[in-house]
Amino acid sequence: MLRIGLGHDTHRLVDGSFILLGGVRIEHTKSLLGHSDADVLLHAITDALLGAAGLGDIGELFPDTDPVNRNRDSAAMLKIAWEQVRQNHWQIVNLDAVVFAEQPKIAPHKEAIRKRIAELLEIDGTQIGIKAKTGEKIGIIGQEEAISAECVVLLQSKN
Repeated sequence: MLRIGLGHDTHRLVDGSFILLGGVRIEHTKSLLGHSDADVLLHAITDALLGAAGLGDIGELFPDTDPVNRNRDSAAMLKIAWEQVRQNHWQIVNLDAVVFAEQPKIAPHKEAIRKRIAELLEIDGTQIGIKAKTGEKIGIIGQEEAISAECVVLLQSKN
């Protein structure tokens, strides 16, 4: 049996010095604002995995009303969610993600991001696609007000 999951996340940009993206720290003149560490890519991946396995979403598993989730490491959240997906007898066939950001440029960081995600999920980097798109200077992405990420994941039952 195969299942597809879709994840999406958006966080506002504020004055800062770096962003976390896919578990990788990228120096930048702005930072992402969120209840946790605001890693939009790891949040989108987490939602895609949970959705494909029928296990709800990131907000259900890690509600922003719970103080324990304040400034929480998104990599740790992803690992917890992935463990639940595995306990339900699913394995990743592949995941494909798009990051929407005017700045910083993602291309120089794609391989580091792919490697970190592969490490977190304990899968081969060839199972992961990472792409980046700008906002063409329009909308909240193009005006550098926010960064978004979307992910689709294909799971296969181990049974």
